[in-house]
Amino acid sequence: MSAPFPFDNSYARELPGFYAPAAPTPVAAPALVKVNAPLAEALGLDAAALAAPEGVAVFAGLAVPEGAEPIALAYAGHQFGHFSPQLGDGRAILLGEVVGRDGVRRDIQLKGSGPTPFSRRGDGRAALGPVLREYIVSEAMAALGIPTTRALAAVTTGESVVRERALPGAVLARVAASHIRIGTFQFFAARKATDAVKQLADYTIARHYPELQGAKEPYLALLDAVIGRQAALIGRWLNVGFIHGVMNTDNMSVSGETIDYGPCAFMDAYDPNTVFSSIDEMGRYAYGNQPDIAHWNLARFAECLIPIVDADKDAAIAAANATLGTFPARFYAAYHAGLSAKIGLPEAGEEDVALAHDLLNLMIPSKADFTLTFRRLGALAENAGAGGPVRDLFLDREAFDAWAERWRARLAATGRTGADIRAGMDRVNPLFVPRNHLVEGVISAAIERGDYGPFEELNRVLARPYEEQPQFAAYAGLPPSMEGYRTFCGT
Repeated sequence: MSAPFPFDNSYARELPGFYAPAAPTPVAAPALVKVNAPLAEALGLDAAALAAPEGVAVFAGLAVPEGAEPIALAYAGHQFGHFSPQLGDGRAILLGEVVGRDGVRRDIQLKGSGPTPFSRRGDGRAALGPVLREYIVSEAMAALGIPTTRALAAVTTGESVVRERALPGAVLARVAASHIRIGTFQFFAARKATDAVKQLADYTIARHYPELQGAKEPYLALLDAVIGRQAALIGRWLNVGFIHGVMNTDNMSVSGETIDYGPCAFMDAYDPNTVFSSIDEMGRYAYGNQPDIAHWNLARFAECLIPIVDADKDAAIAAANATLGTFPARFYAAYHAGLSAKIGLPEAGEEDVALAHDLLNLMIPSKADFTLTFRRLGALAENAGAGGPVRDLFLDREAFDAWAERWRARLAATGRTGADIRAGMDRVNPLFVPRNHLVEGVISAAIERGDYGPFEELNRVLARPYEEQPQFAAYAGLPPSMEGYRTFCGT
């Protein structure tokens, strides 16, 4: 069929042997849930055509558009610290790549499109709930300004998938800078395929880090660049209360995007030990552990590159370790810059960072809401008499008052007006995030009643996370208690 996808498939063309051909499996009765029209426009695609029956047929796997080269990518990975030498796209198929209006090449992938050679006896399908969750959360992350994969479209399949029970099936069309993961490098490094590692590294540089082409030590420079992007990314996660939930090496993109939204969630009450994922029984991927896990994952990436960094193995290890050693400082620079800005002190001086951490420490015993504490703090920055709403989030209000007095004195020393300070804080402290109860409500409405109105409305609200939206004030209220709440992977 003809479909409005101007594919130019460099991965399939330049990296034979790095994937397996895999055609989508047709489904019984596809129906459109949503096409992301603004994203389609940015990609140079016709949203109306994508929403038409021909476009829905592509998203559902009923038709392969002209120019597509459907493939399942090979990769390995450390899953909860244990190495699996062969994973790969078990329920996702890369249709191809398009170059957007901004000149950036992006993958278009179908997730939940049927079994592939890497499915390992899985059904290759996705349930509607995880598809809606990824659509909502990935688009919310994009609106928050955080590098992420995007959701182009979602369709239902007219078929059931069996998980704990029979659930409606669905497919997500995902857009990514690429689907090259640390685990992609591990797949070939584990097989001692040094030439393949080098070939993949050269492709990654050309696609994601072209400024490194011609560098004296390009593969060490690649490691350094990936470290820099991941340090910044994890800092931004923490500053919005995001918990990925399953930070395996096969879920870490070398492009620096957030990828693979499975048991992800946004934290309500602040606690660094917060875990939502049902499979993270030991808390390996808790909110506060994410920087250390990122560092550990990057060490696995460095191991893959050792043979191509330097012919002298000892020299290569020393150089890689020195580069890896820069991660903590780079992460804290990113995290603390964001954290200081959240309390209206964008300089991120040592005393300002300490002041921000003092607030976080006060929040823990009170189970103060992470998002609302910082957002409501802006009103107190502007008006000393407007502290009630934020003060009420704390059990020890006298302790909060003492902190607030120190903080307001520090703000006064900057010489800015309260209105300017609040405006700056509101630009970095979202009012609306995809809270767990909101996402669950959307999923329940869709599954139980076939009602996508809540899904549409939540997406509209989350598209403007930093703006006051009085008509949607209910979305910014304190969440109900969800003691013991758990999120699940879609497999």
